[in-house]
Amino acid sequence: MLKIAFIAHDRKKEEMVNFVTAYENVFTGLELYSTGTTGQRIMEATKLKINRFMSGPLGGDQQIGSLVAQDELDLIIFLRDPLMAQPHEPDITALLRLCDVYGIPVATNIATAEILVKAIDRGDFGWRELVHKYKPGVDE
Repeated sequence: MLKIAFIAHDRKKEEMVNFVTAYENVFTGLELYSTGTTGQRIMEATKLKINRFMSGPLGGDQQIGSLVAQDELDLIIFLRDPLMAQPHEPDITALLRLCDVYGIPVATNIATAEILVKAIDRGDFGWRELVHKYKPGVDE
C-alpha cells in the first residue's frame, strides 16, 4: 500500500484541500500522513483518514522527514509558498534533501502533484512496491 504525505504552507492549504478532494478516489485506501492543520482540513473536507503530525513549524516537517529516512513514505505532496519567507526554512530544506537522498518523489506545486497522482491512478508506482518487497531487513 502506498504511503503519501501532505504538507501545505498557510496560503496553500485551501489549494491542497481542493486538490485532495478532487482526487479523493485515488487516495482512498492508501496510507496518508500530514502535518497538523493541513491534515485536519483535508479530513474535514473528505472521508479520508489522515495520520497527523505536529504543525510544520513545530516539528511536523521533521517528523515526516523521519519517515523518509526510514523508507516509510512513497510520495510527498508539499505545496510550498515560494513568495513567503518561512521561519522553519532549514526544516523544509532538510526534508527536501532527504527526499533526494532516498529517491522519494516530491511535488512542490499543483502541476507536479497532478502528474504524480495520475501516475498512481494508472499504477505507475509499482516500482515503489518492489522496493519495499525486496528491502533487506535490519538484521540481514
